[in-house]
Amino acid sequence: MAHKPTQIILRTAILAVLLPASLGNTAIQEGNDESAAKVLSDGSRVPVRRVFTYRQDDGVTVFTDKVPANQSYEVMEFSSYAYDPGSKVDWNATRLHMDKYTTKIATAALAYGVDAALIRAIMHAESGFNPLARSHKGATGLMQLMPGTAADMGAVDIHAVNDNIQGGVKYFAMLLKQYDGDITKATAAYNAGPANVNRYGGVPPFAETQTYVERVKILHERYLAAS
Repeated sequence: MAHKPTQIILRTAILAVLLPASLGNTAIQEGNDESAAKVLSDGSRVPVRRVFTYRQDDGVTVFTDKVPANQSYEVMEFSSYAYDPGSKVDWNATRLHMDKYTTKIATAALAYGVDAALIRAIMHAESGFNPLARSHKGATGLMQLMPGTAADMGAVDIHAVNDNIQGGVKYFAMLLKQYDGDITKATAAYNAGPANVNRYGGVPPFAETQTYVERVKILHERYLAAS
């Protein structure tokens, strides 16, 4: 299937950047495609997405997934590095995001009975608080919802911040209920699916999922301490 390039024009820069790198016109000469991925130790692939950004003469900032022609630009890489066992990020020291989406997170926490610090931990691990994050499988937004899950949770617009948060937290609350409040199992199921958690009676033996669960736990404890 041909990949249709997308272009987003913003008056102010609102993109939260993971793993940024500044490059000139000799930068990477391919756009985003499903073959761009890191291969983990268990053979699973972690998608890497590239966003090219430049400023037009009128001051408008442009974000696009294709290399701009005849234009100086920067390229930013996004990958789900919270899942990557080879990540060099110090999860005990990486910067927390206590001031983002405070009201929306508090509202969802109250509505579904999920600890706000845990919501922040999941959001941090899933998207790095980037509302424009999108995986190669189609998981979208802050909580990295799949379209089917979003529809099941009543999230009308998967791209809308509030709908994405509400849908993700509602789904996580259902997982917590399914596993009798066991945060570890619910977290594993959010990553690998309930079928895999049920199959193995706990965290599946997947490097990605085990890494994800460990890092969400670290982030949860840190967000709790900072609350």
